[in-house]
Amino acid sequence: MKKLFSILLIGLFTFGMAQDSKDAKETANRFFYELTFKPKKDSAKIEKVLTALDIVKDRSVYRDYTVIGQDSIIKVQVEAMQKSGVFKDMSKSIRMPKFSAKIVKHYPDMKIQYIERISSGFTTMAIAYNETPKFNWKILNEKEKIGAYNAQKATTEFGGRKWTAWFSTDLPFQDGPYKFSGLPGLIVKIEDEAKDYSWILQGNKKVPNWEELSFGEKISGMSLKVTEMPREKFEKTFNEFKKDPFATVRPMLTQDMMSKTIPGMDGTVGDMLKKQEKMYKDFFNSNDNPIEPPYQKLDVGQVEKVGKEKN
Repeated sequence: MKKLFSILLIGLFTFGMAQDSKDAKETANRFFYELTFKPKKDSAKIEKVLTALDIVKDRSVYRDYTVIGQDSIIKVQVEAMQKSGVFKDMSKSIRMPKFSAKIVKHYPDMKIQYIERISSGFTTMAIAYNETPKFNWKILNEKEKIGAYNAQKATTEFGGRKWTAWFSTDLPFQDGPYKFSGLPGLIVKIEDEAKDYSWILQGNKKVPNWEELSFGEKISGMSLKVTEMPREKFEKTFNEFKKDPFATVRPMLTQDMMSKTIPGMDGTVGDMLKKQEKMYKDFFNSNDNPIEPPYQKLDVGQVEKVGKEKN
């Protein structure tokens, strides 16, 4: 039961960032990007979230900064619960991230590992697909000052959108937020033509003794191997999880377990499960305007049709 409580209380807030930790401590260059985005296609509502790109010797890691930023809060609350033996509803003090995915770019080939986490019984597992996108950048002569950096304009098409980027050779990293990379300097600003998604660099710092896993991720059993699969299977698996986040947990819970109360909390295990399930579904349903369209595998007929249309 104690393990179950940990999954319900902590797992929700760290469910997008699983990967094995490395023993060797490194110093990371952390770049903070403010992401402004439109979560609903037919709404004028705009949201903002702080994201982070951590660059170390052999890779970069891009993710929502929310979990990292409130790691100390999680640590204090968990240690207090461990000391008192009384569980506390952390949902009242912990914010949900806006994005659950973690994107790792491996240097020098810039192979991308796109990672999400799903539940599997009373444990969690990280699933991922790999790709090496080829950005056909068109570098233009136009230059502009973006924040503190001298930047140059470039354009490309990716994920069904037209993108305009500004990169700076003042920052000698051929990287950027999300999956973007391949320019002769760090991308300091990038947005699509419709302005549904826009990233702009807000600051940076050195992070000594950098670790990929946060405290919250570690205590929720996050030192897991990533299960890699073709993108088509990845999206099918993740979509099934989004429709019913606790499908693999529910059959393992007896009626007696569901009716037990949780010390320090209002309600039973069943009540908590319903609450967590609603939070998951609200999170996944909050965005119907993805950066990229769902992956679609073309059959032979579709390929022939596309070829004729291009001709």
